[in-house]
Amino acid sequence: MNDGDNAPLLEAREVSRLFPVRASGGLFRARQMQRAVDRVSVSIRPGEVLALVGESGSGKTTLGRMLLGLTAPSEGAILYKGQDIAARSGAAARDFRRAVQVVFQDTGGSLNPRRSIGQSVALPLVHHRGLDARAAAVEVDALLEQVGLPAAHFRHRLPHELSGGQRQRVGIARAMASNPAVIIADEPVSALDVSVRAQILKLMAELQRQKNLAYLFITHDLGVVRAMADRVMVMHQGRVVESGDADAVLDAPQHDYTRRLLAATPVPDPSRQLQD
Repeated sequence: MNDGDNAPLLEAREVSRLFPVRASGGLFRARQMQRAVDRVSVSIRPGEVLALVGESGSGKTTLGRMLLGLTAPSEGAILYKGQDIAARSGAAARDFRRAVQVVFQDTGGSLNPRRSIGQSVALPLVHHRGLDARAAAVEVDALLEQVGLPAAHFRHRLPHELSGGQRQRVGIARAMASNPAVIIADEPVSALDVSVRAQILKLMAELQRQKNLAYLFITHDLGVVRAMADRVMVMHQGRVVESGDADAVLDAPQHDYTRRLLAATPVPDPSRQLQD
């Protein structure tokens, strides 16, 4: 983990996201809008691990989708290297899509069931890096080995033939294939067994150190925050209610909502989080 003292790579500046909601009142009811995210600012620096914490419905996943460029903010702006991603086109837009990658919670649904593992990992190599088939095949094998999947055994297998932990390793390899600067990980270990969860976190920590990656961990698991994060932001009802150094926030939370989260979910011993 790094101090993150460089200029931000990825930023949200006063972003809000509004969604229409059904209102009572019959045929002539007025249209109402709900703020899923309400004037939130966040910055992620090179090599930094930031955790975004909150219960279901807090707005954290919507904020993550905006940072990925999958959902446009209703207000405010998302910037990559200081430039509004909405204003990027051509090579600049391709650079953003290459540099900001995602690891999903749903390891099964995020992989095409008809594509082999090798084909899924090869796609970003061809699309983002322009490798030909031969070069991509070599790189696929290297990426699979890097995430702990022997290439000879896994490259031709289909997703349904893998365990949840193995599929998540494939998801990480696919995200790494484009040489990203930022990985947004949306509940990446919440669907995994405890022992497998620790292995995946250890892998992600090793890759972060080796590649100086920036991570945004979107999670409700405070044990993940303790194990992985430099900083933490706590969201509640679309707003950030507390932020700061991860250990400081977990050890001495200032906001009542953060204290309630900690009381409801005791944080495991951090010395055990990244052990096999």
